[in-house]
Amino acid sequence: MFKYLQIETTTFCNATCWFCPNHLVPKEHMEPELIYKIIDDTRDLGITYRPFGLGEPLVDTRLPDIARYIKEDPTAKVELNSNGEPMTLKTERKIAPFVDIMRFSVDGFTKKTFDETRGISFDRVYENVTRFVDNHPEIDCEVRMINLPDTEAEQEMFLDYWNNVRPGCAKITELYSHPWEDQTESLNLPCKKVENEAFIYIDGTMYLCPWDFGKRNPVGKVDMNTSPVDVWNSKKYNDYKSLLAKGKRCDIDLCSRCSAVFNA
Repeated sequence: MFKYLQIETTTFCNATCWFCPNHLVPKEHMEPELIYKIIDDTRDLGITYRPFGLGEPLVDTRLPDIARYIKEDPTAKVELNSNGEPMTLKTERKIAPFVDIMRFSVDGFTKKTFDETRGISFDRVYENVTRFVDNHPEIDCEVRMINLPDTEAEQEMFLDYWNNVRPGCAKITELYSHPWEDQTESLNLPCKKVENEAFIYIDGTMYLCPWDFGKRNPVGKVDMNTSPVDVWNSKKYNDYKSLLAKGKRCDIDLCSRCSAVFNA
């Protein structure tokens, strides 16, 4: 069974990150009936829910209620990923009681770099994220910077600042928005991401990979009659998982040029 369930509740976003394909997708919210059906269908599995996708989850005003509903299951955890700008004090007070893991994507340590990479307010993001991390030692917080040419010169300053706010919270990550873009040969390694994680896009379709923005590998669709567990246990999904467990990325078109490595 999957350990993580990603639910794309919205594709709306307040940022304009040059490396993100958000501009390619229609802007919409997942139907509330489907969201709550997905949660009901996966009760008591002891999983971590990730109610976000290509959009910024905090622009969806329904999110605190969704997170609260998830946490009615004592075995469940909630993980969020945000660019930080919508995390006002008002929003923080609504959402923090229901969040176990909070990831912030903060790609820049100077206003100039931040404006170029994200297109949102540097001052608001740093104020909001610093306050949240400082206010909530009970929440597992991580502040991430993507390793980009734009950010390379600022990475040490970034790490020093955020690790001073909370030791160990800062992390430099790789860009996986288009992991197969520069890969010319198959990287035949197992993919633990597919083994442990399930991804439900805005219309209820489950895809093999969270970076399948071209929607090339659907594995089934969740609706009012079909649960995520039904799709996860389907023959089609199991065949893909079996291939990837054996490192046979070359047998799946989507995965055959993927350079992302997830071995844990």
